[in-house]
Amino acid sequence: MAERKDSDVGSDAGRDAGGGVGKHVGRDADRGVGRDADRGVGREAGRGVGREAGSDVGVLAGAVTGVMFDFSGTLFRVEPTEDWLRAIVADAGIDLPEAELIACAALLEEAGALPGGASPRRLPARLEPLWRERDLSPAQHRAAYTALAREVPLPSAELADALYERHRVPAAWRPYPDTAATLAALRERGVPVAVVSNIGWDLRPVFRAHGVDRFVDAYVLSFEHGVQKPDPRLFRIACEALGAAPADVLMVGDDAVADAGAAALGCPVRLVEHLPSRSGRTD
Repeated sequence: MAERKDSDVGSDAGRDAGGGVGKHVGRDADRGVGRDADRGVGREAGRGVGREAGSDVGVLAGAVTGVMFDFSGTLFRVEPTEDWLRAIVADAGIDLPEAELIACAALLEEAGALPGGASPRRLPARLEPLWRERDLSPAQHRAAYTALAREVPLPSAELADALYERHRVPAAWRPYPDTAATLAALRERGVPVAVVSNIGWDLRPVFRAHGVDRFVDAYVLSFEHGVQKPDPRLFRIACEALGAAPADVLMVGDDAVADAGAAALGCPVRLVEHLPSRSGRTD
């Protein structure tokens, strides 16, 4: 999303246990927005975004002719806030005691300073206009998130820009365990895929670095079009890129407002839970 967000459900076990997008999306032909695991994308207990997609993803071929995916919280998750801060502190050569690092990371998370992480718990009034339009351009995106980082007493003032730069590198992102299998299964069955994201920078290098770019047919990024989800125009651009009518293109995302905007075009929408990033995990 927006890239927000790390709002979570349960634990990673719910996603890693199996099932998912390929197995449950498109099982019925109804339109609109669904979150029930048996009707659409389910990431509740025992479900993933496509952990065992290969087994039943064939149902997609008869239900839809294209699939749109959100980026953050759907296909990829950003690194935990502590890891994000730790990487920058190390690069800067700052000797920060672990307790202080953990405390600072907690403040950054509360401030919503990590793109793809938690939304601000209390957004300063002066930043509200910028926050609402942060995904319309690279400049606005950077300005919004560095401003939030500066709300926190950082070990060094220069770290706000360094933290922003860190979140854009492929190493800061991890595909969910079921992402590659889901995308590969869709490709095998000839179902084209578009990534539709509210974002202020080019995420294509992230997909290339993690070996899944070959499964994506189109990237429709808000900053490249000057339009943010839930504006239907962004979804229409994606449908046109896929060469399919909106009613035949499924939108899969984790935001009940932004991603559900595709329903205004007549696209079926399936919502997944945005699972957390966790320190020490390798997936």
